[in-house]
Amino acid sequence: MSLSPAHRRRFVVCALFPVCALFALTSLSTLRADDWPQFRGPNCTGLSTGTEPLPVEFSPTKNLKWSVDVGEGVGGAVVADGRVFVNGMTGPETVSLFAFDAATGKPLWRRDWETGPLPEIHKTNSQASSTPAADADRVYFYFTTLGLLAVDAKTGKDAWKQELPTPFFVFKWGPGMSPVLYDDMVLFVQDDDLFPAMYAFDRATGELRWKDDRLDMAVNYSHPVICSVDGRDDIVVGGTGMLIGYDPQTGNRRWHARVLLRNIKTTPVCLDGTIYVSIQSGGIANQWLVSVDQATTGNSDGKLDREEVQAFVGEFPVPEAFYEKTFGRGDLNKDGFLEGKELDVAFLHPDNFAGASFEELGESAADEYVMAVRGGGEGDVTDSHLLWKRRTKYTDHIVSPYVSDGRMLLVKGGGIGTAFETEQGTSLGGPRRIGNGGEYFASPVSGDGKIYVAGENGNIVVMEDADGFETLAVNDVGDSVISTPAIADGALFVRTRYKLMAFAVTE
Repeated sequence: MSLSPAHRRRFVVCALFPVCALFALTSLSTLRADDWPQFRGPNCTGLSTGTEPLPVEFSPTKNLKWSVDVGEGVGGAVVADGRVFVNGMTGPETVSLFAFDAATGKPLWRRDWETGPLPEIHKTNSQASSTPAADADRVYFYFTTLGLLAVDAKTGKDAWKQELPTPFFVFKWGPGMSPVLYDDMVLFVQDDDLFPAMYAFDRATGELRWKDDRLDMAVNYSHPVICSVDGRDDIVVGGTGMLIGYDPQTGNRRWHARVLLRNIKTTPVCLDGTIYVSIQSGGIANQWLVSVDQATTGNSDGKLDREEVQAFVGEFPVPEAFYEKTFGRGDLNKDGFLEGKELDVAFLHPDNFAGASFEELGESAADEYVMAVRGGGEGDVTDSHLLWKRRTKYTDHIVSPYVSDGRMLLVKGGGIGTAFETEQGTSLGGPRRIGNGGEYFASPVSGDGKIYVAGENGNIVVMEDADGFETLAVNDVGDSVISTPAIADGALFVRTRYKLMAFAVTE
């Protein structure tokens, strides 16, 4: 698994400038170069800009700077101006936001909010699933029943609040989106089953700058990234069927590329004007039949009615608006059931069908790719801007790709790694075991020439960020890890299911 000397020379520019639009993300005086201000760090790439050494081996008894209890949750930690912030469920209907000194773990403040009753979600997820965003002045925090809140970073006192529609997820995947910072705005995308939309708020005041109603989207969990081409920034968001490039000032859709599948749970990586995507998704009809009709609450008759959907969702009533949106357009023969191609019509927008149809592949409908799309352009850039697209067998549907120095690394459940070069998407090696099995939900992050890949079983694999991606160590932190770690101030911050741990070179 290695790059030729020609490849290494060709990608030296990417090595020197690892984060597209980094200037836009760090130009405000309230951000430091070494901060980890949001999910997966600068521009959601997983690439730390710090230069301090990071540990290869660590555990609850080795190279541990500090550890604190932070309630139950899977949202990651963020670091800004020497403070680290994280949230967790500290009661059945209480969510808390914590602030600590990043160097010592000393508690700085804590805020508690009552959430009200919360719907059932998948056991792997948590109600506290959102990673905050932060700068030196404020912390930006999202929770489903509270909306988007900003509090003072030094004191935790209220700064502003924006109420948002409470999302509905019929498959019980639950919430998973986090706010992202760009220039003087807070960006938030939530493609749920009822109110899919993208918002841009003023960081200082909370004023709504613009909103895009993404009614052509099904459920997605992909964060916005910034791509700069020829001096122009675009906010790029993955979604049902399409990558979309937004005008940051107006929220207008500048361009789209119809290159994706039915839904996307990974977040693209943008480097040097190119957007890299890994995606895996089943067809919509297959999803509904497997998840609902064939569930213990279903009857496995190959079709759906409203009662079957409600039985699957459970105690919380399915909103009537959901039935109007889906059965209203999909029940073509008005018999009260969704069957066959009616499932495609019901659950995907008529102007944006994506992925395999019921007729094409029936209940085996699924696909997976890695690809590169050139940023910029106007209108439909599907044909003009798709640089390459490669079918894969080991693409994870949740773990985002790691891209650096002309290489793309994928990590799939079971601990399987594959690698590609980023000029043409040709294979650099794999599949191979990276040293830890089990499931993966956290995305790889890197610093000090090391890649950190956290597994659900609490083992964190440390790999060399170089040709071959050699595994250097596998470290057991003693608790399940779902969230993506953060890197800042010479430390690796790991949010386990119940703790926040800071690891650094101490011995």
